[in-house]
Amino acid sequence: LFLSFAGMVQKLDQKLPVANEYLLLSGGVREGVVDIDLDELNVYARGTDYDMDFTLLVPALKLHDRNQPVTLDMRHSALCHSWLSLRLFDEGTISKWKDCCTIVDHINGATNYFFSPTKVADWFYDSISIVLSEIQKKPQRGMPKVEKVEKNGTIISIILGVGSSRMLYDIVPVVSFKGWPAVAQSWLMENHFWDGKITEEEVISGFYLVPACSYKGKKDNEWRLSFARSEVQLKKCISSSLMQAYQACKAIIIKLLSRPKAISPYHLRSMMLWACDRLPANYLAQEDYAAHFLLGLIDDLQHCLVNKMCPNYFIPQCNMLEHLSEETVMLHARKLSSVRSDPAEHLRTAIEHVKAANRLTLELQRRGSTTSIPSPQSDGGDTNQPDDRLAKKLQQLVTENPGKSISVFINPDDVTRPHFRIDDKFF
Repeated sequence: LFLSFAGMVQKLDQKLPVANEYLLLSGGVREGVVDIDLDELNVYARGTDYDMDFTLLVPALKLHDRNQPVTLDMRHSALCHSWLSLRLFDEGTISKWKDCCTIVDHINGATNYFFSPTKVADWFYDSISIVLSEIQKKPQRGMPKVEKVEKNGTIISIILGVGSSRMLYDIVPVVSFKGWPAVAQSWLMENHFWDGKITEEEVISGFYLVPACSYKGKKDNEWRLSFARSEVQLKKCISSSLMQAYQACKAIIIKLLSRPKAISPYHLRSMMLWACDRLPANYLAQEDYAAHFLLGLIDDLQHCLVNKMCPNYFIPQCNMLEHLSEETVMLHARKLSSVRSDPAEHLRTAIEHVKAANRLTLELQRRGSTTSIPSPQSDGGDTNQPDDRLAKKLQQLVTENPGKSISVFINPDDVTRPHFRIDDKFF
């Protein structure tokens, strides 16, 4: 469906690249899959609003022709952030995207167009709304039901009814780069836990600018550097027991530290990567140490809060907790102390929340199968079974291809027949 969306959006004004690469991540923005502030996101609950969640990074612009480190305009922004001048691109690109830029006139008479994350998000939401309206006018058999479309800041959230499953997609318009940013070049000189396990080429194959501003930055101009492609590669080098501990700790902090919003699972993931660099590989490889690792992650998080210091893994000079007040960090530190005193009880509570969400999902699916109300976007035929298979197939696709890019060529005049590949495998 999203391949069709992308083709139809591209056909509206030919802004999106025809041959594009989408990074599909398991888990939504609210799950901390990418480093984006959560303040403007509406709250959705698993079980109540959706059953599976994904994040889809959609490049609006691509800069893939460079072999040297990419130098960005970081003069006006905080660390880990950048403005993006369209001077890096050709005149055709500037002409296409001029209406999604902020304009800065210089004393010498030159005009500079800075790609605006807020204007790009507005354009993308308007385009998707037009496409969905067209789809609803001409419903096709088997087409998933669009249950919700909302703009959350610079993120577009879509919930689709696919058979008896509801799938949440957080769609993020991004700028995609091949290579590596110059500001993170020194990180490559250090020793890391993944050395010898995966190649440097896999780790630094590309990065993104995502539409997220720093706390004191200019929202209309400032993008955040994202290393999502690298992060999913690094996950391959993390032991299953440490990943279990991370998932358990994430479940605890999502519930416990949700108010005020200060700590996200992305902070926890960064701490886990630092721990992998710091601790001996043979210790981290212990299969039965998940409980030890959970306590260690809680301790590391506590330490970061008390010191108000959580370095970005790829750009260590960027402290991701610098903006927090002393009151906020101490409030969360006290909450974590209660977890540390009885971690088993807090983990049981988190597990019960997950079980309750699963029970609610099954109950809603059971009700849906007994009422058999046709979807407004279907012709009344029984499409539940193949749609359920589609939902499961998508989950399997993400699980079996961690960190791999989905490259798509779409003919805007025939969006029913995309040609795509997952890395080097063609379909």
